[in-house]
This record gives sequence, C-alpha cells and structure tokens, in this order.
Amino acid sequence: MISVTEEISSLKAREQQLHTSLDNLRGQRSKVKEHKQLDKELALLIRKRQNLESLSQFEIGMPVHRADSRVLGKVTQIVITPGGLAEVWVSWDNKIEIPEQPNLLQPDAEALAQIVAVGERIVIGNSHEDSGKTFTVARVLARGWVESTNENVFPREYWTKVESPVLSKGDDQAEIATSHNATPVITPEINMIEESPEELGVSPKSIVTVETLASYQEIEELTEDEEKERHRLELKVERAFYEAGSALRELRDRRLYRSTHKTFEAYSQERFGMTPRPAYYLIAAAGVVENLEMRTNGSQILPTTERQVRPLANLEPEEQRQIWQQAVQEAGNKVPSGRIVKDIVQRLKEKPLALASDYCSIGDVFTLTRLEGIERKYNGCWAIAKELRDYTIAVDVHDTTLSVKPDNLQPLDSPDARRQLPETLKRIRRLRSREEMLDRCAYTVLESLGRQVYLTDVEEGVLQWLEKYYGIES
Repeated sequence: MISVTEEISSLKAREQQLHTSLDNLRGQRSKVKEHKQLDKELALLIRKRQNLESLSQFEIGMPVHRADSRVLGKVTQIVITPGGLAEVWVSWDNKIEIPEQPNLLQPDAEALAQIVAVGERIVIGNSHEDSGKTFTVARVLARGWVESTNENVFPREYWTKVESPVLSKGDDQAEIATSHNATPVITPEINMIEESPEELGVSPKSIVTVETLASYQEIEELTEDEEKERHRLELKVERAFYEAGSALRELRDRRLYRSTHKTFEAYSQERFGMTPRPAYYLIAAAGVVENLEMRTNGSQILPTTERQVRPLANLEPEEQRQIWQQAVQEAGNKVPSGRIVKDIVQRLKEKPLALASDYCSIGDVFTLTRLEGIERKYNGCWAIAKELRDYTIAVDVHDTTLSVKPDNLQPLDSPDARRQLPETLKRIRRLRSREEMLDRCAYTVLESLGRQVYLTDVEEGVLQWLEKYYGIES
C-alpha cells in the first residue's frame, strides 16, 4: 500500500511534467485544446496534493470550521480513498457527518483552547450595543462565536468569559474578580493563511485570560519601538479584510485566473474554497473602505470587518461616508457593529432622518414606544433626554442609557412629570448602585417605578422605605 508521502512525491513529479508540457505548448494555436486539457489535469493534481499535504494537521476529535461558515464541527474520520483522494469526515454541530476536502477546513483554535463552554457566562464589551450585559452560552460556534440562551449571537471580539472567583481558605480579605471589577486582557495570536483571503479578516486565533486589576498593573511595559511595531501590526490586522478584497478585485479585473479557470467564480472556489458571494462581499467592502479613507488623513475610525460595511455596498459614496460617520457616533466613537450600520441604512430607506435638535432639548421627558429587539422591553417606560446627536437621542431610563430615534419618543407634556422624573431617576439609580445588596423584590419595585410617570402616595412611601432599608440618604 502506497504511503501518503510517496503519493505526494508522485503527484509533485507529475505536476512538474505537466508544467514542462504546458511550457512547450505555449503559443501554439494548433494545440489550444490540448493546452486546456493539461491545464485542467494540473489543477486537479494540485488540489489532490494540497488535500494530502493538509491531512497532517488534523486528528480524530479535533474541532474544525470552514472558511465561509460559523458552524463548528468535529473530525470523526481521516480517510484516503482507493483513488488517493484525502477525505476528512466531519460531524457538523453534532448533527450531520459528511466528508470534506482537507484544504477547505481549518482547525478551530478557540475551540481547541476551550475558551468557553456551554453553560458558562460571558460579558459583552464596550464596543457592542449590548455593552456590559451578561449572557449564558447555549451554543459554541466556530472561531469563538457564541450563541446565548436568548438566541443572541456574539462575535469573538465582543465578549469575555466571566471567570468564577477562587478564594484560599482563611482569606477573608481577598478581592473577588468579577465581571464588575476585573480587567479582561485579550491577547490575539494571529495566524494568517495566505491561500484563504476571506480568513484574513475573520479568523484570528485568540487566547483569552482574565486577570485582576492588580496583576494587570504588573504587566511589563513596551519600549517605544515595540509600541510602534504593535501599532503597525494592529493596523495590518484591521485592514486584513480590505487587503483581501483588493487582491480579489485585481485578480478578477485583470483576469489573472484565466490560465487555469474560465471564470473568476470557479477560480475563487477552487483556489480559496470561497463561494462567489463572500468573494464579492470582500471586493465590495474594499471599495467602501477606499471611499471612507478618501476624505480623511488616516484619523477617522475605519471598519475592521467586512460585515460592518456590507449594508453600505450599494449606496452612493457620499451616503456611505455620512452613514458611517453616524454609525461611529452611535457606537460612542468606536467601531460600530454591522447591526448599527444596517439599522441606519434601514431607517434611511423608510424615510429621511429627523435631526434630533429639531425634535427636543436636553432634559425633556418622554415615554418610549416602538422599540424593537432586545430594547422592546423598555416600551412604555419613561425616559429623559440626555444627549442630542445628529439623528438619534441618548435617553436615560431607570436602569441604563439608550440611543433611540425621535420616532421612539412620545413627549410628556405634564409639567409635574418634567419636574418629578429627574429626581425619581436619581433616587432609583442610587438604589441600583447597591446592586450586590438588593433583594429580587426591590428589583421588581424599581422596574415598576421605571414605568410610572408620576408617583402615587403609596409608591412614594415604598420608595422611601427602600431608601431607608438600604441606607440611602434622601
């Protein structure tokens, strides 16, 4: 029985023969048909060899993913067919087991590192619209994506695992690192695969550690040269999807695939394992980034993933720039998520956006209406205008601050509400600051008061009792 090494050597020898034959046929018009046949045979041989060579990185039980999918799989069999073809059988999402070409698979570094498991808790970072919220993991996806029990899906860059505190015996004074007082340290370890442009922007390996603030302060400082090198590499990572899209565009426009494939679509599928849709998404995204960069000197916040600019691809250049600037503003002057950009584009399609400054002033009071998604629970709650942005308004509600559009606000014309609600908000926030002490009944009462535009005598009495019980000075 021939070994994998011997088969690879045999394929390489045959590839060399084909290259020589193609060189001899080049320029001979009478040999066009024969040239195409040899081209096709060479492409098949190269794919076969690459599949065999890539087998060495896989083991039974190893978690893997495809370049164009977030579904996580596990290797169940590694097979070489009688014809010498390599196959890796994968159980996708523990449901379906199918044979895959090895060169279209990648070991999933995050799953290998077991950075999170079903049932564990995660906290969402500042650059996401769910910033500060904690969720339970219901499903682990590829490349560190997770799905929560309420069916929200979060990319790896937005979440950190909530570590359980461990105290030594007798250490009553030890500080407990929780999601509220621990500093997450995320150390990316990037492993780019040149053969797969799409992965340049979406598949960094990540190792996550959660350390207390004290240990974070002991981390060694970088030298000035190291700081410059870190900045250079970070820019390279951020622009990876743009570089991939630009390269694909040049390959397509110059038809540099024509020696082996009739179409760009077939070439991208064969060469990079990339179906036409993600390839064209990357090409379109590169054009958007170039347009956003056109009006800046490198100081503007730019996209870091293709999905963030996908909703902008079919818009006019000026619209792209305006919407991106608004999305950055809504994200708190950070890189916005694709959902924020998509929401703004959708609002523009529905009707022109109203300027916030034409609608209200800071301190005006409202009730919230027609909120969707995870924010719909605030429908019916009162809100106080905190900050006027271009087309949205930051409003304080009883437990957080929301960014809403004027359509979501129903004005409260009552002078008593305008006078009383700021004081009610202040009192509720003071109570909620004692979060570690509050009973579940107290939470229920505060949630209810967050919907009342004025307090009855009984409600005022209950609020005063809570303040006295938890030691809040009036």
